[in-house]
Amino acid sequence: MDAMRVIEVKENVFASNVRTADGLRAKMHNEGTLLVNLMSSPGSGKTTLLSATIDALRSDTKIGIIEADVDSAVDAETVAAHGAKAVQVHTGGMCHLDAGMTDQGLAELGYEGLDLVFIENVGNLICPAEFDTGAAKKVMILSVPEGDDKPLKYPLMFEVSDLVLVSKIDTASVFDFDRQRFEANVRLRNPTAPILYLSARTGEGMDAWYQWLRSEVAAWKA
Repeated sequence: MDAMRVIEVKENVFASNVRTADGLRAKMHNEGTLLVNLMSSPGSGKTTLLSATIDALRSDTKIGIIEADVDSAVDAETVAAHGAKAVQVHTGGMCHLDAGMTDQGLAELGYEGLDLVFIENVGNLICPAEFDTGAAKKVMILSVPEGDDKPLKYPLMFEVSDLVLVSKIDTASVFDFDRQRFEANVRLRNPTAPILYLSARTGEGMDAWYQWLRSEVAAWKA
């Protein structure tokens, strides 16, 4: 009887995606366009953050948005109303974008001449962390109401992130959110990623976020 062959499907899928992602990163670098993968749970405030960011940076930064959702175009319509170039990507039921879907979204968006493109990934703290989209930077948002224990429950999301944003900080007095405990939990997973606290609604902490973006765009173009 012939020996059984074991096919490592998951490994092959990931390896293929990484190759596509690496090629996409190189292409974006040649164009001088920074691609940022924005990840979070549903309702954390990704679209609100992006809307405020577009308003603040539009005078000196040309921004595009790839909106990823299972269905609807409500988020793409929202950010487009703030003046960003936007395209909606429906994932066909998948809980994340991969590099191939990102490449298709970029082709539809037409990113030539843009300084910065955001991927607003599908809302969850698991799948988006596993798949490389080809983005140069990964940013995750945790909203205060979600609690300070999430780095313990969803370690990979915090491990892969280049920047951690804590949104809705204006609600901290209402929820049991301990900054010191949260930062200690993050450091168990990621010793170096900056942590910024902000509120897109009140503007608190937003300048530090804008400064980080401008610095990363400049470094990517250098």
